[in-house]
Amino acid sequence: MQLHKGSPHKGSCHCGAVEFEITSDLAELTTCDCSLCIKKNAVMVKVHEDQFTLMSDAETLSEYRWNTWVARHYFCKTCGIYTFHRKTSAPDHYGINIFCLDNTDPNIIPIRATEGANMDVVSKGARDVWLGPRV
Repeated sequence: MQLHKGSPHKGSCHCGAVEFEITSDLAELTTCDCSLCIKKNAVMVKVHEDQFTLMSDAETLSEYRWNTWVARHYFCKTCGIYTFHRKTSAPDHYGINIFCLDNTDPNIIPIRATEGANMDVVSKGARDVWLGPRV
């Protein structure tokens, strides 16, 4: 697979009810250690909201919010697949489930671990602000 800067990539859930498109060079993927991302085994590519288009009806999505209620996690109402989410650390960006993108090999894209567990405002010892990605 050859990556082209700003290439369009189509994506969908398992059953095809949720369809979307992103424009990205897929230069880097991220993981997150928050309790939700760990349980859903999320590997994501970050895109600005201007680089994301929901092709299907928004009614096909189920939304889940927790903790600070900033991040908005979206799942298909039919098959339950996590497709994308609005990010807590950058609310004008989406984290896209890399495994929902068509014809994409995540094994050739570098993955960086990010810290989400300490963004929790409910846990004792949580930080007031997010310090950014791990080095």
